[in-house]
Amino acid sequence: MKTHHKFLIGGFSSIIIIFIVVSSILTYTLFIRLEINHNELSDQITEVQKDTQSKFNELTENLLKTNKEVTSLGIELGTIDNEFDSLKASVGEGFEGIVEEAIKSVVTVRTDISQGTGFIISEEGYVVTNEHVMAGAKAAGIFTYNEEDTYQVSLIGSDSEMDVSLLKIEGNFEKLELANSDDIQVGEKVVAIGNPLGLQFSVSEGIVSALNRPGANNINAYIQTDAALNPGNSGGPLINKQGLVIGINNFKVGGGESLGFALESNYLKDTINEIALASGLNQTLV
Repeated sequence: MKTHHKFLIGGFSSIIIIFIVVSSILTYTLFIRLEINHNELSDQITEVQKDTQSKFNELTENLLKTNKEVTSLGIELGTIDNEFDSLKASVGEGFEGIVEEAIKSVVTVRTDISQGTGFIISEEGYVVTNEHVMAGAKAAGIFTYNEEDTYQVSLIGSDSEMDVSLLKIEGNFEKLELANSDDIQVGEKVVAIGNPLGLQFSVSEGIVSALNRPGANNINAYIQTDAALNPGNSGGPLINKQGLVIGINNFKVGGGESLGFALESNYLKDTINEIALASGLNQTLV
């Protein structure tokens, strides 16, 4: 082989070797670069994921906080609505709806010797009135505000000391709820529903003038009110601005104005349940 041929072959081989080495270096460099880019991309993805998770957590916390605030606002708005309803009820015109509902459970008690008022305390037709309304009567009947039919009355029992009688009529009726008389406040507005002087289902408005007044039984169990009470109001309910019975109208002081008295609802409740148990009903009614 000639010398110049050897040079050509050697030069070509060197070029190939250099090409292979350079290609290897470039390939390795490219691989290293791709690896670096991959790692950087992975790090960026990780950072994005962390940032996204953080923002998601923050969004969740904000949503929960917003939900609590909305719920709280709803409660506050409900409280405001309740207070507004109570405020409306604390003035005369606000009693219209209360009286409209309460009067459905008020009854006239008419005997052969007198007339008074009562009110229904259970859906089964149990009625409470004053004992002196029923005292000495040989016959009695009851009729409600929106019905002309007279109901036959059964006397379940009476407590002469507390001046309370428990009656029963047959049927299903709307009842009045008794308030906790421990919550009564002097000065709060009330209405009395009854049949003063035969004027059936009359309503008079007043306030609670005093609490724990003594009655004829010398028990400090009576609400003093300036709501007008007259003969025929006996046994009717004294109702607060929530539509609850705070007392049963009982008597007034003769010769004085605006001096009516009602047995407090807690005493009334105890008396009703004692009468019911003593009569053999074996249950409490209120």
